[in-house]
Amino acid sequence: MRPDKTAIVTGGAGFIGSHLVELLIEKDFNVRVIDDFSGGRSENLSGVINEPTLEVINRNICEISPTDNVFSQVDTIYHLAGRGDIVPSIENPMEYMEVNVQGTVRVLEGARRSAKRFVYAASSSCYGLANVPTSESHPIEPMYPYALSKYMGEGAAFHWGNVYGLPVNSICIFNAYGPRVKTKGVYGAVFGVFLKQKLSGKPLTIIGDGTQSRDFVYVTDVARAFFLASITTYTHQRFNIGGGSPQEIRHLADLIGGEKVYIPKRPGEPDVTFADISKAKSKLNWTPEVNFEIGVSKMLENIHLWEDAPLWEVDRIAEATEVWNEYLGKHEI
Repeated sequence: MRPDKTAIVTGGAGFIGSHLVELLIEKDFNVRVIDDFSGGRSENLSGVINEPTLEVINRNICEISPTDNVFSQVDTIYHLAGRGDIVPSIENPMEYMEVNVQGTVRVLEGARRSAKRFVYAASSSCYGLANVPTSESHPIEPMYPYALSKYMGEGAAFHWGNVYGLPVNSICIFNAYGPRVKTKGVYGAVFGVFLKQKLSGKPLTIIGDGTQSRDFVYVTDVARAFFLASITTYTHQRFNIGGGSPQEIRHLADLIGGEKVYIPKRPGEPDVTFADISKAKSKLNWTPEVNFEIGVSKMLENIHLWEDAPLWEVDRIAEATEVWNEYLGKHEI
């Protein structure tokens, strides 16, 4: 096993992580996945699970010692493990700080003793209700604990880079979508919600009037950005990664098809997310390759994968987002 071709992917059984694992294996890397399967799924790795260059380690990043053998002989660490979703972070902020901040610190401590590069999965939620298009220099204004915890984890990564000389880059993800997008647990990503509703013959629940737009970026494009950030000569950089062409939610609903129902807009949600991706284009030579309509069609071709996803209808959504309205509604701008 060549150490210079060995990568760790924390959260490698997750949505984006599993696609990154596939890309790395395609590029002849030995890949070590660290995942406790609290959010990831073993099925996400089914296409590569028999590859001799893949090792899957069922571990919680909050319980790994910096001197653990899991960090031995590794070139690059891609850190994608963490807690996601907005509402649970409002309900359980300590858990998010523990996993997304302290868990990141544990991985960084292992990385500085062994790895040559570290790439962090950041979140565009750190920008809050941002001006668009949003550049990497935009002021930081996290509006809920998830956003804060991801920004603090990124800050720790850059700090370890400064203090210990670990080359660090950060991929700031806007609205990623594609196969394996999270479909279990809490009310969240619009794709999982819409696809399950369509499968069930239920109306698609559109928040507000549906004219709000999101900078959707296909998951394989995101995975490619992570890889490019690990081989570039640039370090200590945040790179915004989006599709470069925000899409209205009502357009997404039209592409998926079916009856629609409109529910009240929520406080603290931006009308538009739109990444300025000029930095990634110029420094990483990265551009999004998957057209939005093609990406949606790929998901519809595999809509059966959402059969086991939770079904969110109007009353259930209202109940699930009560805490959102209670806390974020107090501070609506």
